[in-house]
Amino acid sequence: MSYKSFLGIALSVFAMLGCAGQKEQVIRIDTRYGEIVAVLFDDTPVHKSNFLELAEAGRFDSTEFHRVIPDFMVQGGDVFSKEKMPAEEWPTLPAEILPHHFHRKGMIAAARQGNNINPEKRSSGSQFYIVLGEEYTELELTTDMPKLQAAFMQYVQLQSQDSLRMLYNQLYEQEAFDSLTQVILSKRDEIEQSLNMKLTKEMSAEQIQAYTTVGGTPHLDGEYTVFGEVISGIDVADKISQEPRASRDRPMNPVYMTVKVESMSRSQIEREFGYVYQNEK
Repeated sequence: MSYKSFLGIALSVFAMLGCAGQKEQVIRIDTRYGEIVAVLFDDTPVHKSNFLELAEAGRFDSTEFHRVIPDFMVQGGDVFSKEKMPAEEWPTLPAEILPHHFHRKGMIAAARQGNNINPEKRSSGSQFYIVLGEEYTELELTTDMPKLQAAFMQYVQLQSQDSLRMLYNQLYEQEAFDSLTQVILSKRDEIEQSLNMKLTKEMSAEQIQAYTTVGGTPHLDGEYTVFGEVISGIDVADKISQEPRASRDRPMNPVYMTVKVESMSRSQIEREFGYVYQNEK
């Protein structure tokens, strides 16, 4: 073996060992339902460093999961309300919205104010949510539903669609909205051809695979910064989402959290949690 070949192999081995031994910050969120464990993404550095700073200072401790919606998400970490900071002084973070970080179940994303007052999609300086969501069919994922619904209402007015219009009215009167949605979806390609319009939308193969097997909230993609992922304890978040709720989806019995940061090597994280970092897939 030549010296150059040996050197190349040696460098590759050292690179792999260095990656495996690289220290990462593991987030541990403790609640009365148990512990949620998460990692934060390196390619959303502003959100990652901000979360770590708040957690290491203990500022998340005694905040609540103050908004919970089953099959959607649980939101918490309202540090600034806890600290009595005037709302107009709450800091925000620049958006770090990346297409490969989408709203698969278990992802952690930053809450924010709506586009009407926040067109730059800046994130809350503390509040985050854990994605729950539900599973979808590929047809649902690849359909522009608002556009299809509008086109469907136009389509059923055609004289040739009397029977479809009658079925629509019947299901609507019965409040069988799930069945109604499936009927509308089943007519997508037919309506596209008849009205000469595009009713589909682009969805990556990775998104389709995730949303049809694990689930999530695809309608939030591209709108909020996803900056971390739960690697253990998503069942805890599911339990929190089932809490009886008062107004604004606030749990009637508060669900408090404490948040700690632990340094672990990537190899240890993989052994303990079965998590594989994206750049190692």
